[in-house]
Amino acid sequence: MKRLLLIALCGALGACAGGEHEDMKQWMAENTKDMRGNVPKLPDVKPYEPVPYDMDGMLDPFKPSKIEPESRYKQLAGKGGAFQPDFEAREIRNSMLEKYPIESLKMIGYMNVNKRPMAVIQVEDKVKQVKVGDYMGLDFGMVTQISDTEVQLRELIQDSAGDWSERKSSLYLQSKEGSKK
Repeated sequence: MKRLLLIALCGALGACAGGEHEDMKQWMAENTKDMRGNVPKLPDVKPYEPVPYDMDGMLDPFKPSKIEPESRYKQLAGKGGAFQPDFEAREIRNSMLEKYPIESLKMIGYMNVNKRPMAVIQVEDKVKQVKVGDYMGLDFGMVTQISDTEVQLRELIQDSAGDWSERKSSLYLQSKEGSKK
């Protein structure tokens, strides 16, 4: 009995698959008869050609002196460019403000003493007055101009090749609202 029921069910399903969808099949055939697949041809693969690496006359990027100069205070004569700082003069000055990076210094005030502008600089819990020509910061920063809102500096920085160049930076007056956190 089960076999007979199974055969009848298969016959009914086969009858449903007949010609009901002929119109859809005809429409698909008409609309796709002019279509052609067009896949572009792959480019030719070029053979690998090795390039020789020639180190003659080039600097070794892994040399330790490129990462850290051999001696910070004893530079070779004639090397370092036109802006090479005077390390010995820095030791003689022994300024407290030259022991801190510029980012840690704050301009908290401005004064005019004997018609000479002076800035009040704070680092940690210490306060110092600076005038044009004074030094501050780790990069040999010399004060070039002082206004009521800004201290302008000329710093000397060393690149990885050991050459020195100038950079201008500024410290701006810090308001009381900006210091509360």
